[in-house]
Amino acid sequence: MMDWTDRHCRVFHRLLAPTALLYTEMVHANAVLEGDRERLLGFDALEHPVALQLGGSEPERLAAATRVGAAYGYDEVNLNVGCPSDRVQAGRFGACLMKEPLLVAECIAAMCEAAAIPVTVKCRLGVDELEDYAHFAGFIDTVAAAGCDTFIVHARKAWLEGLSPKENREIPPLRYEWAYRLKRERPQLTIWLNGGITTLEAIDAHLGQVDAVMLGRSAYHDPYFLHRAHAHLAGTPVRSRVELLRAFGPYVQAALDRGVALKHMTRHVLGLFAGQPGGRQFRQVLSEGAHRPGADWSLIERALAATAGAASAAA
Repeated sequence: MMDWTDRHCRVFHRLLAPTALLYTEMVHANAVLEGDRERLLGFDALEHPVALQLGGSEPERLAAATRVGAAYGYDEVNLNVGCPSDRVQAGRFGACLMKEPLLVAECIAAMCEAAAIPVTVKCRLGVDELEDYAHFAGFIDTVAAAGCDTFIVHARKAWLEGLSPKENREIPPLRYEWAYRLKRERPQLTIWLNGGITTLEAIDAHLGQVDAVMLGRSAYHDPYFLHRAHAHLAGTPVRSRVELLRAFGPYVQAALDRGVALKHMTRHVLGLFAGQPGGRQFRQVLSEGAHRPGADWSLIERALAATAGAASAAA
């Protein structure tokens, strides 16, 4: 979710799902140590509980970045060894590390030693020719022995050559049964499931087999699904899209007052009316106007008015 789940996105998602654990974009440990920390790591107190997702393959630097994250107040640090993008591979982090379980274990041991907050791992089922359950389970066992007891499993393997990141999210088959089996055979571990989860029925089915589910692109492209999932699991009333968006208003105004451009916040709400009458008008008004100088909350109200008008006409 690099370039997607920034601090503005996470505040909006917190309003949609008050108790979900939110994750940052993946940030390389070197960027944490050498870059603009406030830009990379700053977050609003509204976001708790929130996890910092790190990339990297150098134990000492990952440990140092973990200490920084803990000092910033993050509730968890997650090491991503599942991202298959070219730029990630070139830097020897992400999914290519599934070929080096001993190195991942070294990284986890160093990170666990660095801070008292939980350290978790997000991974794939395997990469390239490494696609049998025994290798996957062996990777988990090696890393768990280093101190990690929570794994977020994207239930696909990744092809590091020949497939784009998008294709790696769609072409390799989903094998949920591997995550189910892992949980049955290693009940002491906490296993989350990720990948292809788009319905409430699927969430219920997975939660009968594993401890938790992670929603990624399905929650981003259809934010209301995230809210419906929260309400379904928490047993709370479903709020309207309009009500949820207006709840975002005080944060948006405070950010505008700090000089943040409206476009940086509205890009995360474009899918709120996905599949609904007026959804196209909602996206159009925001996409055309949010980048303009002086754009403010009134543009969002105009988008809502256009949406309501289109919905009425369609009724």
